Amino acid sequence: MNPLYENGVRAVTVRPAEPGDLDAVLAIRNHAIEHGTALWTDTPQTRDEGAAWLGAHLGRGSAYVAERGGAVVGFGVYGPWKDYSGFRHTVENSVYVAEGHHGHGIGSALLGTLVTSAAAAGLHVMIAGIEAGNAASVRLHERHGFEHAGTVREVGTKFGRWLDLTLMRRQLNSAPPS
Repeated sequence: MNPLYENGVRAVTVRPAEPGDLDAVLAIRNHAIEHGTALWTDTPQTRDEGAAWLGAHLGRGSAYVAERGGAVVGFGVYGPWKDYSGFRHTVENSVYVAEGHHGHGIGSALLGTLVTSAAAAGLHVMIAGIEAGNAASVRLHERHGFEHAGTVREVGTKFGRWLDLTLMRRQLNSAPPS
């Protein structure tokens, strides 16, 4: 567990996600789908879709939640970047913080946990795909050692406008591939 302190008091704890976290994670995820450009889909996940998605991450041990006052206020996951075997040492991260809880270090605590977990799992590179206008997410990733790898213009659309995708990368391990 990774505790985050405010004024010397543990305010947020990051822990591995559990099946019982589904409803809280799904609420945060669906809010991001309905109101933001971090997830490039217009369709909220159903409970069954969310359970399958979270279940895949739980099976890999790649899902974490942030709790504050006993409530889930954020989550982070990492998973395969591409499905081809040549990409098996590369993962992509996603970090989401519940509305009203931004600016308290929750995203940073989650991303730090994801990086540590992926490195411990022997993975080589972590990728972040960020909507180019999301300066806060770009800064968060920079603070955690990610570097800009490129921006692909107008590859997505949401809310009636084109979206650019900024790719960032962080090397986790330098061991040769197996």
